Formats: sequence, structure tokens, C-alpha cells
Amino acid sequence: MQHHPHTSAASGESHRPSGAPRRGRPRRFAGVAAAIAAVVGLSTLTSPGAHAADNPYERGPAPTTASIEALRGPYAVSQTTVSSLAVTGFGGGTIYYPTSTSDGTFGAVAISPGFTALQSSIAWLGPRLASQGFVVFTIDTNTTLDQPDSRGEQLLAALDYLTQRSSVRNRIDSSRLGVMGHSMGGGGSLEAAKSRPSLQAAIPLTPWNLDKTWPEVRTPTLIFGADGDTIAPVSSHAEPFYSSLPSSLDRAYLELNNATHFAPNTSDTTIAKYSISWLKRFIDNDTRYEQFLCPLPRPSLTIEEYRGNCPHNS
Repeated sequence: MQHHPHTSAASGESHRPSGAPRRGRPRRFAGVAAAIAAVVGLSTLTSPGAHAADNPYERGPAPTTASIEALRGPYAVSQTTVSSLAVTGFGGGTIYYPTSTSDGTFGAVAISPGFTALQSSIAWLGPRLASQGFVVFTIDTNTTLDQPDSRGEQLLAALDYLTQRSSVRNRIDSSRLGVMGHSMGGGGSLEAAKSRPSLQAAIPLTPWNLDKTWPEVRTPTLIFGADGDTIAPVSSHAEPFYSSLPSSLDRAYLELNNATHFAPNTSDTTIAKYSISWLKRFIDNDTRYEQFLCPLPRPSLTIEEYRGNCPHNS
């Protein structure tokens, strides 16, 4: 993919060495430019988010392939445990969040495990996503046998707890929320998006649901399937789910190559890099991550197939 020089939103200039004159321009202009740059720099220090004047939700440095594939992003992460006894509507869980408050609030994501599983099965996503600049809530369900519709309701209950009652509620922008889930939890993330169109992103991971059509969904949705899934085969789950989403919606389908239904239960770079890109692109409106989603990724050792719409709408 051709790399385009990053343009600073604050200055409108491509990055050059500080104070470097343009070729052929008299040096006295370089001094004037440096003085202006200094004033602009001072103004950005006094106005939060001014480093991304056109997008106040942008968080973290400009991304690279290495940064989205890394086990940890630029933010140090703290975590807190939420007892099932302290909440209603779901089974408690663990909140992972950027330790620093200097960048303001963050978007948030709730993640549900699958049938018979505990939050430990999707725990790796907590610090991996939070370190990129999100508050992440990996939840336990009321019972491990809860069906997708119940898991969808529980994801929404978890988001409500996160934004209204949790100890980190002041770190969260409650208008920028998303859901993820594995297996029946992935089916639940579709249920949650259907019920709450204000959600900014949904990422079902090898999802399972008896409902095969989702024309009501208005939330940008990235569905992961696995070519070797025998529990929720892509032909009867992930693929029809994707195909039934409105064609006008920002949507994508990534089929993992040489993978099983349980691929989301262990640290997976392909799941992480495209989940991070999708959450950044649609929860944070951060177009710096568009490069990883459009043009559509090609088949590779880890990607069997990728479908989606490009460029994205919003």
C-alpha cells in the first residue's frame, strides 16, 4: 500500500524537520515560519485535543502496522474488578483502562464470552485494546448458558454500568461506545447493536445465533469468521450475518485462515489489529486507521477472505 505523508491537522503542513526552509526560499522566511510554529505549538498546549483539531476524539500517536500488531499500545493500562454482587443485569467483570487522564475521555467497549465460557476466555482483549486508548469491560454473563439475546441485553447493561456507576465513568465518553463478543457473545453483540443503534461499533467474533438476518443494524459492524469453524460454521452464521447487514452500512467480514471457532480465545494478532482499526475508525472517528481497512486487506497466511465496503461513510 502506498504510504501518504501524514498531515498535521493543527498546522495543515506535511511533517518536515522543525524550522527547515523549503528549497529555494530565503532563510528569513524560515525564521518567520519557526516563530509561527512556536505560537501554534503554545496554543496546542493550552487547548486539550488541539493536536487533532479536526477530530477531538483522536487518541495516541499516528498508527503503523507495527503499532496495531503490537501486544501493547502506547497507553499504560490499569484494571479493576467488578463483583457480580455490585451490579444488576450481567455477571460482573474486569475493567481495563488507560492509566493516564491527560488525554481526556476515551471510548469504551464491552465484550461478552461465549456459551459455557467465562470472561477469562476473552480476557486477552482487555489490556490489548485498552493500551490503544479505550476503556474495555470484559464481562461474565448471568449464567454461562445464557443465549445470544440475553447476552446482548447484558452487554448493554454492562455499558450502562460502565458509563453511569463505575469507578472509571469520568474517563469515558458515553457517546462513543461499542460491543464485541465471542460465539453466542458475538451473536449477542449483533443483538445489542440491533437494540441500540447509537452504538458506534460492533465486532462479533466467530458469532453464533439462530437469527440469521440483521437488516435492522445501523452500527458499523466487523464480523470475524474462521474457515475451520465446526461449531458456528461460517456458511450458516458469520457469512449470512454479514450478507444480511444493510449494503449501505459500514460493514466488513474477515474470515480467519486455518482457524477454529476458538481462535478468539487466545491472543491473536489478526483479530487484534483489525479490531483496533475498526474501533478507532468508528468509535473515535479516527481516519488515520482507514489505511488498514481500505483498500480491503488481501488474503494471506492469516486471512482466508475479506469483504467490505470502501471507502467508509462516516
